[in-house]
Amino acid sequence: MQPVSYDRKEVDLAVTFGIRPYEKDEEYTVGDIFPTGKKTPFYGKVIVQDGAERKLERMEWGVPTQVPSVRDPAVKLTKYVTNVRNLNSSFWRSMLTTPARRCLVPVTAFSEYGLAPGEDGKKPLHWFDVPSRSVFAFAGIWRPTERGNAYGFLTTEPNTIVAPIHPKAMPVILHDEDYDRWLTAPWDDLKDVVAPYPSQLMRVEGLVTADADHARSPVLF
Repeated sequence: MQPVSYDRKEVDLAVTFGIRPYEKDEEYTVGDIFPTGKKTPFYGKVIVQDGAERKLERMEWGVPTQVPSVRDPAVKLTKYVTNVRNLNSSFWRSMLTTPARRCLVPVTAFSEYGLAPGEDGKKPLHWFDVPSRSVFAFAGIWRPTERGNAYGFLTTEPNTIVAPIHPKAMPVILHDEDYDRWLTAPWDDLKDVVAPYPSQLMRVEGLVTADADHARSPVLF
């Protein structure tokens, strides 16, 4: 997953996602947020259910898990997973089946690199958004780690607007009416939300090369 964009104020989140009132109204423009790494953690904002209220929390983007080394399978390496696709994995199901371990990941747009290089030899970066929704949310999960809380978000089959650019997957974009369900409902009642978002409700914006970092503001709340 490439950079995710968020360029709204805290009050916008409070209104859109039903977060408890805030005294401050700050602009969270933190620069490019990429998947976290072993040495350099990167953080974003997510929304979690806290009893009868929702609150905003800062977490690391990438859930650590242990994988065998290619050179020596007996050696385990730490991999930071940002996108959750295998929903049958026991590792992810422990979070999926626990409502308190689900979260909303607020964004204004997300990006993917194209399949083929452009004339400059670099793959173009494509931005996707939902024109009718200035802020929307991915279906996220989170867990405590040694470095603090960390989150990822679910992916699914791409729709017809994302597939030509990124045929492997796209984020699970929740409809407004599914926010409360995602944070509180039993997992068996949520299988229908893990589906491609309707392509007719999305758009893909201007194409920019990978190093054109001023074409948009790829920031994550």
